[in-house]
Amino acid sequence: MITARARDIPPFIVMDVAEKAEQMQRAGCHVIHLEIGEPDFDTPECIKAATTRALAEGRTHYSHSLGLWELREAIAEDYLRRYGVHVSPDQIIVTSGTSPAMFMLFATLLEAGDEVILSNPHYACYPNFIRFFQGRPVFVNVYEDDGFQLHPDQVQARLSDKTRAVFINSPANPTGQLLSPDRMQALTELGQLVISDEIYHGLVYGPDPEHSILEYTDRAVVLNGFSKLYAMTGFRLGYIIAPAVFIRPMQKIQQNFFISAATPAQWAGVTALREAGEDVARMRAIYDQRRRFLIQGLIRLGFNIKVEPRGAFYILVNARHLHHDSYALAFDILEKAHVGVSPGIDFGANAEGYLRFSYANSMENIAEGLRRLEEYLRLAPRSTPS
Repeated sequence: MITARARDIPPFIVMDVAEKAEQMQRAGCHVIHLEIGEPDFDTPECIKAATTRALAEGRTHYSHSLGLWELREAIAEDYLRRYGVHVSPDQIIVTSGTSPAMFMLFATLLEAGDEVILSNPHYACYPNFIRFFQGRPVFVNVYEDDGFQLHPDQVQARLSDKTRAVFINSPANPTGQLLSPDRMQALTELGQLVISDEIYHGLVYGPDPEHSILEYTDRAVVLNGFSKLYAMTGFRLGYIIAPAVFIRPMQKIQQNFFISAATPAQWAGVTALREAGEDVARMRAIYDQRRRFLIQGLIRLGFNIKVEPRGAFYILVNARHLHHDSYALAFDILEKAHVGVSPGIDFGANAEGYLRFSYANSMENIAEGLRRLEEYLRLAPRSTPS
């Protein structure tokens, strides 16, 4: 018999789009992928060399369940250098990506009926983690007109005696927007634990940098990792920074369910933090070129982008002038234009009617994707789903 939690968990629709695209490719179609949030760059050479060196030196056994001391020390140094905050390596747990990190965090934080406040739109999997541990996501709508900013007064209105945390993500998936420093500060003043997903830190374009929640409070949990900034998705390497009271409980969950992150990947992470700065700068500059090109292309095709996204590698655009059912629209575009895009409904009810475009693809492919979309729209409304 299948459990209710396994039966009822929603699919990750972005993966449904990607898997349908893969099926089409096996049948001979050439699909342009603007749906997946995965860097198309090769992992930097210094990181690959560190992995090879770890294997050659026999560093292939379990690490400490908290992670290699050398990596935790390098993470602490990175947060001091970038944000001026002091973090003890003993406050850090290295994980096999940020998804296991969320698993461990919510297993530690939530009892049945406890609440976590999220923006809507939000990363597709956040509510699923919360519900899996019998928690309740509480949504606060954010809107394109003001750059999808989370308003602290609206968060305060949703607080209850069941609230265990406020969850933020800046730069954000799916919007590509940053939460302003004053709002981050105001959120910390609400008296709640703040969970900050900082996985897209370092991928910010323009004069104003991203900020870590740890600049404003130590009553916070940070989720971060190496997948996006360092093009290391397959290494499955992430980490949690948390108040000391959380560390031992989460460590026991790590020991029981995950043991430790892969040791060669951890040594690669040390090198990423200490040696890959030039590679990151190069990739970030190229992302920015793509971002500006895609924004201009989408505007030319009739999409209204009210506030320019400045982070991650996503643009969330209002497509309600084409269709209000983003799921049907995304699959129609895939089937007729052979372009993969993400339906807004995957990111919450307040994103219905939107489409997410990823510019983690080459300029040539983005240009071809825009050309195909232009042809698709030229045939509208005949092309769009009824």
